[in-house]
This record gives sequence, structure tokens and C-alpha cells, in this order.
Amino acid sequence: MTTFLLWVLLLVVCWPLALLALVAWPFVWLLSLPFRLVGITFSALFAFLRALLFLPARVLGGGRPAAA
Repeated sequence: MTTFLLWVLLLVVCWPLALLALVAWPFVWLLSLPFRLVGITFSALFAFLRALLFLPARVLGGGRPAAA
């Protein structure tokens, strides 16, 4: 009987939270979109800077074993 009452309590408490999550999720996604774009931009910037810094080593053949 206690288990049944706990299930009923869970149903009563959780269905409004589930509906709220369904309604709020698109707004949360829209709010996080600019932060994702900034993250992608910084990731691309750091990749570019890394490639630029390692360019002389790549041109001179650093990191590759000599051909036998």
C-alpha cells in the first residue's frame, strides 16, 4: 500500500515538472545558442593560432622521421 501511495505522489508531483521541462527546453536552447557560437568561434581561433605557430616546424619537416 505504501508503494502505491508513493507512486501516486510521484505522479502528482512530477507531471507538472515534466510539462514545465517540455515548455522551457526550447527557451533554454535559444538562450544557450549564443554561448555555443562563441565556443565554436574560440575553438576555431585557437586551432588557427596553433596551426600558425607550428607552421615553421611543419615546413622544416619537424616531427617526421627521416626517410630511409
